[in-house]
Amino acid sequence: MKKTQGSGSNPFLIVYHIIQGALIGLGAVLPGISGGVLAVVFGVYKPAMEFLSNPFARFKTHVPLLIPYGIGGVVGFLGIANLLAFFLEKYPDPSVCLFIGLITGMLPSLFREAGEKGRSAGSWISMAVCMVFIFVLLGALAWLNVTITPNFVWYLFCGFCLALSVIAPGMSFSTLLMPLGLYTPFVDGIGHLDFGVLIPGGIGALVTVICLAKAVNALFDHFYSIAFHGIIGIVIAATVMIIPFSGFASAGAAAVNLICIAVGIVLALLLDHFNSKVEVK
Repeated sequence: MKKTQGSGSNPFLIVYHIIQGALIGLGAVLPGISGGVLAVVFGVYKPAMEFLSNPFARFKTHVPLLIPYGIGGVVGFLGIANLLAFFLEKYPDPSVCLFIGLITGMLPSLFREAGEKGRSAGSWISMAVCMVFIFVLLGALAWLNVTITPNFVWYLFCGFCLALSVIAPGMSFSTLLMPLGLYTPFVDGIGHLDFGVLIPGGIGALVTVICLAKAVNALFDHFYSIAFHGIIGIVIAATVMIIPFSGFASAGAAAVNLICIAVGIVLALLLDHFNSKVEVK
Protein backbone atom coordinates (compact mmCIF):
# COMPACT_ATOMS: atom_id res chain seq x y z
CA MET A 1 0.00 0.00 0.00
CA LYS A 2 1.18 3.50 -0.71
CA LYS A 3 2.19 5.52 2.30
CA THR A 4 1.41 9.18 2.65
CA GLN A 5 4.46 11.33 3.16
CA GLY A 6 4.88 12.91 6.58
CA SER A 7 4.24 16.62 6.85
CA GLY A 8 7.72 17.33 8.18
CA SER A 9 8.46 21.05 8.17
CA ASN A 10 6.41 21.79 5.06
CA PRO A 11 3.70 24.17 6.32
CA PHE A 12 1.54 23.57 3.25
CA LEU A 13 1.49 19.82 3.83
CA ILE A 14 0.77 20.35 7.52
CA VAL A 15 -2.25 22.52 6.72
CA TYR A 16 -3.33 20.09 3.99
CA HIS A 17 -3.25 17.13 6.38
CA ILE A 18 -5.03 19.12 9.09
CA ILE A 19 -7.81 19.90 6.61
CA GLN A 20 -8.05 16.23 5.68
CA GLY A 21 -8.16 15.33 9.37
CA ALA A 22 -10.93 17.89 9.90
CA LEU A 23 -12.95 16.27 7.11
CA ILE A 24 -12.41 12.87 8.72
CA GLY A 25 -13.62 14.29 12.03
CA LEU A 26 -16.63 15.75 10.28
CA GLY A 27 -17.33 12.43 8.63
CA ALA A 28 -17.23 10.77 12.03
CA VAL A 29 -19.89 13.03 13.53
CA LEU A 30 -22.20 13.94 10.66
CA PRO A 31 -25.21 11.71 9.95
CA GLY A 32 -24.71 9.26 7.11
CA ILE A 33 -21.00 9.99 6.66
CA SER A 34 -18.21 7.65 7.74
CA GLY A 35 -14.93 9.01 9.05
CA GLY A 36 -13.37 5.68 8.17
CA VAL A 37 -14.35 6.07 4.52
CA LEU A 38 -12.70 9.48 4.35
CA ALA A 39 -9.63 8.11 6.14
CA VAL A 40 -9.39 5.49 3.40
CA VAL A 41 -9.83 7.94 0.54
CA PHE A 42 -7.22 10.29 2.04
CA GLY A 43 -4.70 7.45 2.39
CA VAL A 44 -4.32 7.67 6.18
CA TYR A 45 -6.44 4.67 7.17
CA LYS A 46 -3.72 2.02 6.87
CA PRO A 47 -1.01 4.07 8.68
CA ALA A 48 -3.50 4.79 11.47
CA MET A 49 -4.35 1.10 11.85
CA GLU A 50 -0.64 0.20 11.81
CA PHE A 51 0.03 2.67 14.61
CA LEU A 52 -2.97 1.67 16.71
CA SER A 53 -2.10 -2.01 16.40
CA ASN A 54 1.46 -1.45 17.68
CA PRO A 55 1.85 2.14 18.96
CA PHE A 56 5.19 1.66 20.73
CA ALA A 57 7.02 0.08 17.81
CA ARG A 58 5.64 2.54 15.26
CA PHE A 59 5.68 5.69 17.38
CA LYS A 60 8.60 7.42 15.64
CA THR A 61 7.62 6.45 12.11
CA HIS A 62 3.89 7.12 12.27
CA VAL A 63 3.27 9.89 14.82
CA PRO A 64 4.79 12.70 12.68
CA LEU A 65 2.32 11.82 9.92
CA LEU A 66 -0.69 11.28 12.17
CA ILE A 67 -0.40 14.35 14.44
CA PRO A 68 -1.79 16.84 11.84
CA TYR A 69 -4.62 14.44 11.05
CA GLY A 70 -5.34 14.09 14.77
CA ILE A 71 -5.42 17.85 15.28
CA GLY A 72 -7.71 18.27 12.30
CA GLY A 73 -9.91 15.41 13.46
CA VAL A 74 -10.49 17.04 16.84
CA VAL A 75 -11.19 20.40 15.21
CA GLY A 76 -13.58 18.81 12.74
CA PHE A 77 -15.36 16.76 15.36
CA LEU A 78 -15.79 19.48 17.98
CA GLY A 79 -15.64 22.69 15.99
CA ILE A 80 -16.27 22.78 12.27
CA ALA A 81 -18.94 20.10 12.65
CA ASN A 82 -21.26 22.77 14.00
CA LEU A 83 -20.81 24.81 10.82
CA LEU A 84 -21.37 21.90 8.46
CA ALA A 85 -24.21 20.68 10.63
CA PHE A 86 -25.84 24.03 9.88
CA PHE A 87 -25.52 23.42 6.15
CA LEU A 88 -26.75 19.86 6.55
CA GLU A 89 -29.78 21.20 8.38
CA LYS A 90 -30.46 24.05 5.96
CA TYR A 91 -29.31 22.33 2.76
CA PRO A 92 -29.23 18.63 3.63
CA ASP A 93 -29.41 17.12 0.16
CA PRO A 94 -26.75 19.28 -1.55
CA SER A 95 -24.41 18.83 1.42
CA VAL A 96 -24.72 15.05 1.39
CA CYS A 97 -24.37 15.01 -2.40
CA LEU A 98 -21.08 16.89 -2.08
CA PHE A 99 -19.76 14.12 0.18
CA ILE A 100 -21.12 11.49 -2.21
CA GLY A 101 -19.19 13.11 -5.05
CA LEU A 102 -16.04 13.24 -2.95
CA ILE A 103 -16.22 9.54 -2.14
CA THR A 104 -17.21 8.58 -5.69
CA GLY A 105 -14.30 10.52 -7.15
CA MET A 106 -11.85 8.61 -4.97
CA LEU A 107 -13.11 5.15 -5.95
CA PRO A 108 -10.71 4.80 -8.92
CA SER A 109 -7.71 5.38 -6.65
CA LEU A 110 -9.14 2.91 -4.12
CA PHE A 111 -9.42 0.25 -6.82
CA ARG A 112 -5.84 0.93 -7.91
CA GLU A 113 -4.62 0.60 -4.35
CA ALA A 114 -6.68 -2.53 -3.71
CA GLY A 115 -5.06 -4.20 -6.71
CA GLU A 116 -1.47 -3.40 -5.74
CA LYS A 117 -0.87 -7.02 -4.72
CA GLY A 118 -3.11 -8.55 -7.35
CA ARG A 119 -6.74 -9.60 -7.38
CA SER A 120 -8.33 -12.99 -7.02
CA ALA A 121 -11.81 -14.43 -7.11
CA GLY A 122 -11.79 -14.08 -3.34
CA SER A 123 -11.23 -10.34 -3.71
CA TRP A 124 -14.40 -9.87 -5.75
CA ILE A 125 -16.36 -12.22 -3.50
CA SER A 126 -15.22 -10.21 -0.48
CA MET A 127 -16.35 -6.98 -2.10
CA ALA A 128 -19.74 -8.43 -3.01
CA VAL A 129 -20.33 -10.00 0.41
CA CYS A 130 -19.39 -6.82 2.28
CA MET A 131 -21.53 -4.74 -0.04
CA VAL A 132 -24.58 -6.93 0.50
CA PHE A 133 -23.98 -7.06 4.26
CA ILE A 134 -23.89 -3.26 4.55
CA PHE A 135 -26.95 -2.90 2.34
CA VAL A 136 -28.85 -5.32 4.57
CA LEU A 137 -27.55 -3.87 7.85
CA LEU A 138 -28.16 -0.21 7.03
CA GLY A 139 -31.43 -1.03 5.32
CA ALA A 140 -32.64 -2.83 8.44
CA LEU A 141 -31.52 0.00 10.72
CA ALA A 142 -33.42 2.47 8.57
CA TRP A 143 -36.63 0.65 9.42
CA LEU A 144 -36.00 0.58 13.18
CA ASN A 145 -37.81 3.06 15.37
CA VAL A 146 -36.58 2.31 18.88
CA THR A 147 -35.89 4.91 21.58
CA ILE A 148 -33.56 4.11 24.47
CA THR A 149 -32.93 6.12 27.64
CA PRO A 150 -29.21 7.06 27.61
CA ASN A 151 -27.10 5.89 30.55
CA PHE A 152 -23.52 4.85 31.30
CA VAL A 153 -23.82 1.49 29.56
CA TRP A 154 -25.43 2.95 26.47
CA TYR A 155 -22.74 5.64 26.26
CA LEU A 156 -20.18 2.82 26.34
CA PHE A 157 -22.02 1.44 23.32
CA CYS A 158 -21.89 4.90 21.71
CA GLY A 159 -18.12 4.96 22.14
CA PHE A 160 -17.92 1.51 20.57
CA CYS A 161 -19.92 2.71 17.57
CA LEU A 162 -17.80 5.86 17.25
CA ALA A 163 -14.55 3.88 17.16
CA LEU A 164 -16.10 1.32 14.83
CA SER A 165 -17.02 4.07 12.35
CA VAL A 166 -13.30 4.85 11.98
CA ILE A 167 -11.89 1.32 12.20
CA ALA A 168 -14.49 -0.13 9.82
CA PRO A 169 -14.86 2.25 6.85
CA GLY A 170 -18.45 2.78 5.82
CA MET A 171 -19.85 2.31 9.31
CA SER A 172 -21.21 5.70 10.33
CA PHE A 173 -21.82 5.72 14.07
CA SER A 174 -24.68 8.15 13.54
CA THR A 175 -26.37 5.55 11.34
CA LEU A 176 -26.20 3.08 14.22
CA LEU A 177 -27.20 5.50 16.98
CA MET A 178 -29.93 7.60 15.38
CA PRO A 179 -32.47 4.75 15.13
CA LEU A 180 -31.90 4.11 18.85
CA GLY A 181 -32.34 7.75 19.88
CA LEU A 182 -28.76 7.96 21.17
CA TYR A 183 -27.13 10.15 18.52
CA THR A 184 -28.34 13.56 19.71
CA PRO A 185 -27.64 13.12 23.45
CA PHE A 186 -24.22 11.62 22.70
CA VAL A 187 -23.12 14.40 20.35
CA ASP A 188 -24.60 17.10 22.59
CA GLY A 189 -22.74 15.64 25.55
CA ILE A 190 -19.46 15.69 23.66
CA GLY A 191 -20.05 19.22 22.41
CA HIS A 192 -20.75 20.45 25.94
CA LEU A 193 -17.84 18.44 27.42
CA ASP A 194 -20.19 16.47 29.66
CA PHE A 195 -17.97 13.99 31.52
CA GLY A 196 -20.99 11.78 32.09
CA VAL A 197 -20.86 11.22 28.34
CA LEU A 198 -17.15 11.67 27.64
CA ILE A 199 -15.92 9.11 30.18
CA PRO A 200 -18.05 6.11 29.15
CA GLY A 201 -17.84 7.11 25.49
CA GLY A 202 -14.05 7.35 25.71
CA ILE A 203 -13.80 4.01 27.49
CA GLY A 204 -15.96 2.33 24.87
CA ALA A 205 -13.95 3.84 22.02
CA LEU A 206 -10.60 2.97 23.60
CA VAL A 207 -11.54 -0.64 24.28
CA THR A 208 -12.84 -1.00 20.73
CA VAL A 209 -9.63 0.39 19.24
CA ILE A 210 -7.44 -1.84 21.42
CA CYS A 211 -9.45 -4.94 20.57
CA LEU A 212 -9.98 -4.39 16.85
CA ALA A 213 -6.98 -2.40 15.57
CA LYS A 214 -4.60 -5.37 15.75
CA ALA A 215 -7.13 -7.63 14.06
CA VAL A 216 -7.69 -5.16 11.23
CA ASN A 217 -3.96 -4.63 10.71
CA ALA A 218 -3.32 -8.40 10.71
CA LEU A 219 -6.10 -8.81 8.17
CA PHE A 220 -4.34 -6.38 5.84
CA ASP A 221 -0.96 -8.02 6.36
CA HIS A 222 -2.18 -11.51 5.49
CA PHE A 223 -5.17 -10.90 3.20
CA TYR A 224 -4.45 -7.51 1.67
CA SER A 225 -6.48 -7.80 -1.53
CA ILE A 226 -9.45 -9.53 0.09
CA ALA A 227 -9.55 -7.04 2.97
CA PHE A 228 -9.20 -3.96 0.78
CA HIS A 229 -11.84 -5.12 -1.70
CA GLY A 230 -14.11 -5.77 1.26
CA ILE A 231 -13.61 -2.16 2.32
CA ILE A 232 -14.46 -0.99 -1.18
CA GLY A 233 -17.68 -2.98 -0.99
CA ILE A 234 -18.49 -1.27 2.31
CA VAL A 235 -17.68 2.15 0.87
CA ILE A 236 -19.88 1.63 -2.18
CA ALA A 237 -22.83 0.31 -0.19
CA ALA A 238 -22.59 2.99 2.50
CA THR A 239 -22.38 5.70 -0.15
CA VAL A 240 -25.41 4.40 -2.03
CA MET A 241 -27.38 4.24 1.21
CA ILE A 242 -26.95 7.97 1.89
CA ILE A 243 -28.07 9.11 -1.58
CA PRO A 244 -31.02 11.49 -0.99
CA PHE A 245 -33.24 10.05 -3.72
CA SER A 246 -36.14 12.27 -2.65
CA GLY A 247 -33.97 15.28 -3.44
CA PHE A 248 -34.13 14.45 -7.15
CA ALA A 249 -37.91 14.72 -7.37
CA SER A 250 -37.89 18.12 -9.07
CA ALA A 251 -35.72 19.26 -11.96
CA GLY A 252 -34.29 22.22 -10.05
CA ALA A 253 -33.35 20.23 -6.96
CA ALA A 254 -31.94 17.43 -9.09
CA ALA A 255 -29.77 19.91 -10.99
CA VAL A 256 -28.37 21.40 -7.78
CA ASN A 257 -27.64 17.97 -6.32
CA LEU A 258 -25.99 16.76 -9.52
CA ILE A 259 -23.81 19.87 -9.56
CA CYS A 260 -22.78 19.19 -5.95
CA ILE A 261 -21.92 15.60 -6.83
CA ALA A 262 -19.88 16.81 -9.80
CA VAL A 263 -18.06 19.35 -7.65
CA GLY A 264 -17.28 16.63 -5.11
CA ILE A 265 -15.92 14.35 -7.83
CA VAL A 266 -13.71 17.12 -9.23
CA LEU A 267 -12.40 17.96 -5.75
CA ALA A 268 -11.68 14.28 -5.12
CA LEU A 269 -9.77 13.95 -8.39
CA LEU A 270 -7.75 17.04 -7.52
CA LEU A 271 -7.00 15.62 -4.07
CA ASP A 272 -5.97 12.32 -5.64
CA HIS A 273 -3.70 14.16 -8.07
CA PHE A 274 -2.09 16.08 -5.23
CA ASN A 275 -1.71 12.91 -3.15
CA SER A 276 0.13 11.29 -6.06
CA LYS A 277 2.67 14.10 -5.83
CA VAL A 278 3.32 13.83 -2.11
CA GLU A 279 3.09 10.07 -1.54
CA VAL A 280 6.18 7.93 -1.18
CA LYS A 281 6.05 5.17 -3.75
